[in-house]
Amino acid sequence: MKSFRLLGGIALLAVLLVALLASTPARLLQRVLPGQQVVLSGVQGTLWEGSASRAIVQLAPGYLHLGAVRWSLSPLSLLTLSPRLELQSAWGAQRVTGNVVLRGQRDLDLRDVEAQLDADLLRKFAPLAVDGFFSAQLQQLSLRDGLPHSAQGRVVWQQAGFQSPRGRVPLGSYALDFTQAPGEALQGEILTLNGPMLAEGRARLEGRAYSINVLLRSEGAMDPVLKEALQLMAMPEGDGYRLQLSAEL
Repeated sequence: MKSFRLLGGIALLAVLLVALLASTPARLLQRVLPGQQVVLSGVQGTLWEGSASRAIVQLAPGYLHLGAVRWSLSPLSLLTLSPRLELQSAWGAQRVTGNVVLRGQRDLDLRDVEAQLDADLLRKFAPLAVDGFFSAQLQQLSLRDGLPHSAQGRVVWQQAGFQSPRGRVPLGSYALDFTQAPGEALQGEILTLNGPMLAEGRARLEGRAYSINVLLRSEGAMDPVLKEALQLMAMPEGDGYRLQLSAEL
């Protein structure tokens, strides 16, 4: 009987806690989130169902603008101390939707994420004069201590182009299919979907160290401007160029 009463008391406390959080205004998130990493403006709604007119997330290279954001929080996820959020964001042509499970300050799980991003975002990570846009489909991506722990998905670079001083050089569309077993290195395969420039190779990320090994060829005569650029960072191989990069994040 005492055990039954104890369980009943815990259940009642959980209900009261859920009811309290359900009426908590969303603007209180600004007091909980790390202000230097996540900036929200125009916050409305509650913790369960809320929105912000603008959201900015700080990454190592700089700030990432998410634009307008909407979220919904799963009440049952609070019982496991792993809040689960369904997120949607839009900023111009940029779109991101998916599920996020927060497991710690630097640990989280992403599920069923779809995103479309401008290729200009790549310039935050590398000084590359490229354009086009990226689309991503992530079945799952788990981060532990801020680094990938397990993953499966695809990133597509569509309508890719190289912005040279003498004009734009169209490249084509390419895909990176990647997978990562829990705790092992992330492995990716680079494929050509269409276009005059053919690319095939591998990418690898282990901890903070990454490497890229890709062979670049052209179906016809390679654009002189692009050829000149490749000669500065790749080695000739057959009728193409072998690009090999390795560094740390």
